[in-house]
Amino acid sequence: MAENTALRLVRADDEFASDPSTELDLVFFALSDPVRREILTRLDGGDLRVSELAGPFAISLQAVSRHIQVLVRAGLVRQERSGRIARCSLLAGPIMAAALWLNRYSKYWQGQFDLLAMTLEDIAPGDGPNNGGES
Repeated sequence: MAENTALRLVRADDEFASDPSTELDLVFFALSDPVRREILTRLDGGDLRVSELAGPFAISLQAVSRHIQVLVRAGLVRQERSGRIARCSLLAGPIMAAALWLNRYSKYWQGQFDLLAMTLEDIAPGDGPNNGGES
């Protein structure tokens, strides 16, 4: 009788699952590194093997694997293993949670955009010295 052990799902540790602030900390920590952000960008196009993800980076396969594990712990990447082959896929849910958290503070920069828009509306096209108007 054949045993079905060809596919094993590697998941993030569940020890942090009960604390939303810790989950958010893990997401922001994961997003803080440019290599991890590039890994997420590459996974946006679809699932990739770890060796495919490692290709463009000037770091070792082991270093890329460590970055992937940070993304897995943050819940941003799912890693599935079939024998020695590991495939990764993007999980966008935690990114949405981070975006919602950041959006709470949009009122601070939105006011600046509104002020800029009003200022630009007040400036008539011929009012400036470089627009052919009189100085």
